Amino acid sequence: MKLTSYYPVICTAALAETRAFYEAHFDFAAAFESDWYVHLTSRSDSRVHLAILDHSHPTIPEGYRKPAQGMLLNFEVEDVDAAYEKARKSGLDIRLTLRDEVFGQRHFILADPSGVLVDVIKPIAPSEEFAAQYKSEILDKISG
Repeated sequence: MKLTSYYPVICTAALAETRAFYEAHFDFAAAFESDWYVHLTSRSDSRVHLAILDHSHPTIPEGYRKPAQGMLLNFEVEDVDAAYEKARKSGLDIRLTLRDEVFGQRHFILADPSGVLVDVIKPIAPSEEFAAQYKSEILDKISG
C-alpha cells in the first residue's frame, strides 16, 4: 500500500475553540469547514495537515464517540525558544516548561482546548548514550 497523505484527527467536544487555538497559535488555516469537521492546513507548509472532528458525529463508530485523550501531537519548529515565549505570553496552558532532553530534544508541552497535549520541539544533539541509538544519517542531520 502506498500512502498518499497522513494527518491526525482530533475528536473533540470543543470544535470551535480547538480550531481557533491551532489557527492562532500554530498558523493553520481552514481548507474545509462544516459544523462537525474542520480540515486545517499549515500556512507555511501545505504538506502539514490537522483535522478536528465533533466527537459525537455518526461517522465515528458507536462506542468510540469520545473526545480524544492520551494523545500527544509533536510539532517540530525552527525556533522553540521563540515559540515558548509566545506561548507563555499568550497565557497558553503550558504543562512542561522549556527544557533540553538527553535524547535529543529541546521542547515544551502545552494542552489544547480539547485536552490534547502538544509537544513543541527543536531537535538538538543527543547525549553520547542516545546518539548510539540514532541512524547515522539522522544524527548527522540533527548535529548539523
